[in-house]
Amino acid sequence: MKYKIGIASSDGKVINLHFGRADVFYIVEADSEDMTFRYGESRQTIPVCQGQEHDNDKLLALADILKDCDYVLVSKIGEGARAALAGNSTLAFELPGFIEDSVKRLLSYVEVEKLLNDR
Repeated sequence: MKYKIGIASSDGKVINLHFGRADVFYIVEADSEDMTFRYGESRQTIPVCQGQEHDNDKLLALADILKDCDYVLVSKIGEGARAALAGNSTLAFELPGFIEDSVKRLLSYVEVEKLLNDR
């Protein structure tokens, strides 16, 4: 299956940003059948975390920017942000590391989950 994934990265190589502190999300299109992905675009955002404070409206607006993504990969994410994404049917995973490795880990997970749910 094909998926769209938003990735919080400072350099487009490594997943290394907290969801609320990311100023850019790289969007990749991935295929779980052949375990491949390609970069589609990058989306500039305004970080919603200011210290430990969060503006709920800004959090919802950021989730809305990523609403066409099936998944979001980040280094860290809080429960409020996770819930805001889930409201748009976007699932968030904390998978820091090289983008290629983390995307493959996610796709493997998705395929196993699909097998288990099809039983």
